[in-house]
Amino acid sequence: MGLQEVAVLGVGTTRFGVYPDKSNIVLAREAGVAALKDAGISFAEVGEAFVGYLFSTPMTGIRAMKEFGLTGLPATHVENASATGLVAFRDAAWAVASGRCDIAMALGFDKMSEAMRGGGRGQGRDSIDNVILPAAYFSLWGMRRMHERGTKPEHFAQIAAKNWNHGALNPFSHRQPDHEVTVEQVLKSRKISEPVTAMMTCPVDDGAACAIVARKDLARKLQPDRPLVGVRASVLQTETYSRGHIFMGPVVGPPSMTRDTGKQAYEEAGLGPEDMDLVLVHDAFANEELEYYELLGFAAEGEAEKLLEEGHTKLGGRIPFNTDGGLIARGHPGGPTGLAQIHELVVQLRGEAGRRQVDGARAGMAQLVGGGSVCAITILQRD
Repeated sequence: MGLQEVAVLGVGTTRFGVYPDKSNIVLAREAGVAALKDAGISFAEVGEAFVGYLFSTPMTGIRAMKEFGLTGLPATHVENASATGLVAFRDAAWAVASGRCDIAMALGFDKMSEAMRGGGRGQGRDSIDNVILPAAYFSLWGMRRMHERGTKPEHFAQIAAKNWNHGALNPFSHRQPDHEVTVEQVLKSRKISEPVTAMMTCPVDDGAACAIVARKDLARKLQPDRPLVGVRASVLQTETYSRGHIFMGPVVGPPSMTRDTGKQAYEEAGLGPEDMDLVLVHDAFANEELEYYELLGFAAEGEAEKLLEEGHTKLGGRIPFNTDGGLIARGHPGGPTGLAQIHELVVQLRGEAGRRQVDGARAGMAQLVGGGSVCAITILQRD
């Protein structure tokens, strides 16, 4: 059985934010219980679990599973930097597709606010990586596009404002502005690293998210009256050498990584960019999203700015991006980020997204890069 015989049975998430009085275990329990309730099953029916986190201690995933019950199920810790949640989802989907179990859980959690409290330069792979903060790498990427394509800081600010305003419509978003955020407001916010300002970056926050997958026939039996959201593709690739890779660095990775992963995902899904109704991408910094318009095939090379300027990537546009606010507004704790994307895709494809609902949504994509060394892409479609 392939992935196309796997469906998402349930999803759950906490609101991302800063929770000094809640542990990882408490956050994980909240998201997991919400997903089990949404799936309409008990934890005893889950056959395997994949637990994604970056910053906690060994065996934290096992302790999180014990919050739901001592059933003896196999549980695996997954870690691939920002892509962790999507990788945990992929592993759960393949556990079902392989026949190892009928139902699997992917659970992600992290408390980035605690992990960052000690400061430091990050988790580079060598002495060069450790010297430069991630913001500098992404800023260099933005400056390169400005030099080569004539992109303006206003383009990055337009993406950030869009995502802040999308986040205002999402009850699970960390950032929920009480007014319409403007390009001018984004540009006037504190400068982080030219051309990136504070409002163009994701917050440091905490949270958890969960997805439960099952065989499609079982999902239909358990939920006969609910729209079925199937897994069309879930792809993971590591970086390959390409010209300029050293400059792009370990954080953003070579552009070819997202392009190649997207191509594989489209081929496995039997779908193309023209079939997507919404897309969620890694926008820890606003200039990333602009690049992914082209790398994922939604705009020709050099045409991303036009796609943005014509309003096609906001809610109500031809192909809305980051409808839940993205990493910039919804938040980016690390481990649960990809599973929050899955949550958004599922509620959108079921038609349950409320004020941010994409009309007639039938298929959607989630993309994340991890440490510049991996790219994970999942495509879901309503049957």
